[in-house]
Amino acid sequence: MVMMAIQLRVCQDCYRCRYGLLIVGVHSAKFPNEKVLDNIKSAVLRYNITHPVVNDADGKLWHELEVSCWPTLVILGPRGNMLFSLVGEGHTEKLFLFASIALRFYKEKGQIKDNKIAIKLYKDSLPPSPLLFPGKVTVDSSGNRVVIADTGHNRILVVRKNGQIVHTIGGPNSGRRDGRFSEAAFSSPQGVAIKNNIIYVADTENHLIRKIDLELKVVTTVAGIGIQGMDKEGGTKGEEQPISSPWDVIFGNSGTQEDAVLWVAMAGTHQIWALMLECGKLPKGSDLKKGTCLRFAGSGNEENRNNAYPHKAGFAQPSGLSLASEEPWNCLFVADSESSTVRMVSLKDGAVKHLVGGERDPLNLFAFGDVDGAGINAKLQHPLGVTWDKKRKLLYVADSYNHKIKVVDPKMKNCATLAGTGDASNVTGSSFTESTFNEPGGLCVEANGCLLYVADTNNHQIKVLDLETKIVSMLPILTTEAFDVVDHPLAQKPNMASLPKLPKSAPNIQLPSLTVSPGQTLQFLLRLSLPEDSELNEEAPNSWFLTAEGNEWLLQGQTSSAEIKDVFNPPLIHLQLPSSCQSSEAVLSIRAFLYYCSKESSACMMKGISFNQPLQIASTNQGSTVQVELKYAF
Repeated sequence: MVMMAIQLRVCQDCYRCRYGLLIVGVHSAKFPNEKVLDNIKSAVLRYNITHPVVNDADGKLWHELEVSCWPTLVILGPRGNMLFSLVGEGHTEKLFLFASIALRFYKEKGQIKDNKIAIKLYKDSLPPSPLLFPGKVTVDSSGNRVVIADTGHNRILVVRKNGQIVHTIGGPNSGRRDGRFSEAAFSSPQGVAIKNNIIYVADTENHLIRKIDLELKVVTTVAGIGIQGMDKEGGTKGEEQPISSPWDVIFGNSGTQEDAVLWVAMAGTHQIWALMLECGKLPKGSDLKKGTCLRFAGSGNEENRNNAYPHKAGFAQPSGLSLASEEPWNCLFVADSESSTVRMVSLKDGAVKHLVGGERDPLNLFAFGDVDGAGINAKLQHPLGVTWDKKRKLLYVADSYNHKIKVVDPKMKNCATLAGTGDASNVTGSSFTESTFNEPGGLCVEANGCLLYVADTNNHQIKVLDLETKIVSMLPILTTEAFDVVDHPLAQKPNMASLPKLPKSAPNIQLPSLTVSPGQTLQFLLRLSLPEDSELNEEAPNSWFLTAEGNEWLLQGQTSSAEIKDVFNPPLIHLQLPSSCQSSEAVLSIRAFLYYCSKESSACMMKGISFNQPLQIASTNQGSTVQVELKYAF
């Protein structure tokens, strides 16, 4: 018997294959970006899906099974005959009741076998990564601390702007637990907001809002009960109020009180909610007690409906929030993902207005594309994040399924591409127009307006866009585990997966072939120069290392890696060839990692370089020492 899940994650723990039930996810895409197999693989990994998934890109199964909306559940009998169909959410009891009856019926008839089906998970073939599908990122008011929702690792990271980890909270496994940082557990956290030493987290799949105290090093729950709620009004105390898939959070004001409200993009009920951090009022509302959690805007219907009355407006999975508290805006900007629009919610009267994207019909959620333009003529594809640049009076948008960062002038309603080519790839270290992203999910601007941080979700990175120089770099996440090789000489055959991995944009320089002899000493003078007005980040693991793939005998007993402490004193790398060589030719690779920061903007970058030195090993003596100068300017 087969259960076909159309865009629905179901509980596999209740009925496994050995009971005669096989669960198969059928992915029938809405957006063009969702039809691409690599993007589906990323989604399977991101949501930790462990059942088989079919890419129904052309909608063949959709039509054959007579599906009309997402999500739909179809149960098929042993002969492929349709038994039962459920449309929409909230049918768990009916589903399990019918499945148990059908299994019993077919087992009694002897038409179901208990054969176990072997499944090899795609995620098990992937190398480890410091970040896994980071969903959101924010920066504190000083610009010195960056907070990352490391969504795939179910944790929150607090890092310095050079990438050095200061706090790791939760992870790597999914769970729901308050307590000390080492005990706390999250489930696919998304939005993060920081003020002083307090961080609020949209703990999306736990349906909770969590509070992190960096001084006490404790995590607590401030809203939600841990199961998905269907309430579309709210109004009770946060810890007693059921909520549904919160996706982003941002601080807001209540009257003259700064940061007295936490605004929440409640994707599950298609609404904007508020959590009162202090006693106060919402626009045109009555007095509310501290801790109250309630709906502010959105009817709960999945629509692209603008309205002067906030409760009559409609959103479609709002996934990103940003605040512009100054006049004339005084509003929340909302990335409304399923309507492919950016909307504005007035903080004077709650009126919901259109900014860019979508179309006028509030029920048409298929008006998406990739078009620069003004207002409704501009087209986005499933935007997940927005951030307000107070310095320039501009709004930046993570146009996720177009793999771009866009910029909107709210005064003129103009929307234009800022960075990204539209290709889902990973190119850094170049200009905005040449760099690429892969489904960026969140972004934030530091207070001085110099740097734009982007959670480049499917590239498992935080990208840094220097808004002055128009250069894109990667924020290195500095963990000792990732660079253990620097402190240990390579073994007879090094584990290549454990070596630091050069960025794809790193130059690969081929050197002229060098004739050498057994026992000869080679010296490589590594001269690397940084861009003007840059300095080496001394806290980062700047290093060089040697590899000789297929000819590891070259490196036996050698010092094959070391720290680079100063580019002005170039390291001299020594390699003595063995007296007995196992091959007449080999290729030695000399690779280097440098982390450096701009003195003006403080943007930090990781750069790599690889020099490939072919060696021809002669039987005749070639002299005692040969020196090769390796020069490169970043």
